[in-house]
Amino acid sequence: MKTMKIFLNRLLSYLVSLLFLTMTFLVLWQVFTRYVLGNPSMFTEELVLIILVWTAYLGAAYAFGKREHMSLVFLKERMTGTRRKIVMVVIDASIIAFSLLILIYGGYMISESVFAVKTPILGFSRGMIYIATTVSGVIITLLQVINIVEDIQEEEEAEVKG
Repeated sequence: MKTMKIFLNRLLSYLVSLLFLTMTFLVLWQVFTRYVLGNPSMFTEELVLIILVWTAYLGAAYAFGKREHMSLVFLKERMTGTRRKIVMVVIDASIIAFSLLILIYGGYMISESVFAVKTPILGFSRGMIYIATTVSGVIITLLQVINIVEDIQEEEEAEVKG
């Protein structure tokens, strides 16, 4: 499980970095074509918006996988021992419930409802934009299950040592 978590976190890290670099390049290209060439690139604004959505959702999945979400860090730093483990498992289970209901199910419903709608310039399906919600929900759920298993295993190891 730990290997899978490391792989997913590394993959997300590379993907988010690549998307962010691509977005930065596209914004610079847009500025260059608009102000230097006097003829703005038509596709960059729309593509940057699509990449921004994917970057945000995959970045959120990465943050949850690394347990660097703001509230998790806040609680983790203020508790110790068994109490901390229980709170972390409850938080992880709550995140799984949210992911399943809102991100996976809700994201799927939204993306399905707009799948036939195309973006004006690039002609991409709007469903492909909103499916980022579902993809991140699946990844977050998987990572949170791994986090719960790790918490339980750490608690059992602590009991054996103690």
